[in-house]
Amino acid sequence: MEAPSLTANLATPVAEEEQRLLRKVAWRIVPLIMTCFIVAYFDRVNISFAKLQMQSELGLSDAAYGLGASMFFVGYLLFEIPSNLILVRVGARRWIARIMITWGMASSGMMFVQTETVFYILRFLLGVLEAGFVPGVIYFFMQWFPAKQRGRINSFFFGASALSGILGGPLAGGIMKYLAGVQGLSGWQWLFLLEGLPSIILGFIVLFMLDDRIEDAKWLSVHEKTMLSNALNREHKVHTSHSFGAALRQPVTYMLSLIYLGLCAGIYGIFFWMPQLVRTAGSADPFEIGLITMLPYCAAIIGIVLIGRHSDRTGERRWHLVGCVVAGLVGYVVCATFGDSTLLLLIGLSIATTGLISSFALFWVYPPRVLTGVAAAGGIALINSIGQLGGVFAPYMVGRVKDLTGSASMGLYAIAAVCGVAALLIAWGLPRAVHFIESRETPDAS
Repeated sequence: MEAPSLTANLATPVAEEEQRLLRKVAWRIVPLIMTCFIVAYFDRVNISFAKLQMQSELGLSDAAYGLGASMFFVGYLLFEIPSNLILVRVGARRWIARIMITWGMASSGMMFVQTETVFYILRFLLGVLEAGFVPGVIYFFMQWFPAKQRGRINSFFFGASALSGILGGPLAGGIMKYLAGVQGLSGWQWLFLLEGLPSIILGFIVLFMLDDRIEDAKWLSVHEKTMLSNALNREHKVHTSHSFGAALRQPVTYMLSLIYLGLCAGIYGIFFWMPQLVRTAGSADPFEIGLITMLPYCAAIIGIVLIGRHSDRTGERRWHLVGCVVAGLVGYVVCATFGDSTLLLLIGLSIATTGLISSFALFWVYPPRVLTGVAAAGGIALINSIGQLGGVFAPYMVGRVKDLTGSASMGLYAIAAVCGVAALLIAWGLPRAVHFIESRETPDAS
């Protein structure tokens, strides 16, 4: 079977020349950004594997681990909006490169953790330094791809988080198992050191490979630049807000923020607790756990491509998104109910992971529809910041519940309930303006 193109069936039928141009732009930008996102998730969630060794070595409780995992999002939340507003001023290329280089240094620095206090401080610092990456990339895509293309482009981008699980699980487990004791360092210390270095290297690659604007791209001809600019200018604009204050005054910004909070609670519950849930179900070897945790992410890769393609082809977003979030709810219920069975746990994790990762790609089609200019940069950062509150409370809540009850089940049920609320808000809480924008989209004829 022929592998799908990054831009195959992306939008309404356009001239063959324009399709070739969009394909060229996608292959120039998307693989590099996907690689950056993969290592971002390595650095963000490798703590879930490090926990398997460092918790006992440092004497951390499950609640302390959950709090440390959550501190990342506190720093992320506080500095998200300033970071994205700076990005607009200095350009995405420089700022994304800065983000990656500094967060890679902070991630490697986690190898020096010896106390709870240092653990919390470094996790907070990692969040501060990574703040602005995801909304910065979303804003960057707005400068290069017409709106109809972004559903598929977002699918590839957020699908990278699933790829990070496929690659990162066995890699983390292998590092911890086979490098433990080398040069007097624990396996978890090698994990932090080695997984922080790729971010630093990629940061310099971004600096030299990306361009902030179409007119800066030396790899495009004058004709191609004009064609791409025209494709972007043809987009239907319902709102023309250009200031961050305008984004703050729009109620839809806060409704989208609440929805995103629910999505983040769901996905980070999986990212930070999947290895521990697999171990509780009966697997003890770190490398074996890494191999097992690949499976839900493999299912997610297939799901995100199929769901994103179908949503783009039909032009329908809302009910695709609702279905994905409901899948997250169902998956969490299965995990909480059958946590002692590795097979049933994997089925639940696969359902939840597929639904929730797919929901991110669909969700991020919405904000650029109602926010433009600086309002888009600031509004997207605000939505992402509020959403990160889900990453603050979900990991800590599950850890706290596990400390108190000896089981993570009640915490998983609680996250399932949050997913249910998010699904209701998507279905019936979004304003008429979003309905209107959806109705104007023309399904892909391919």
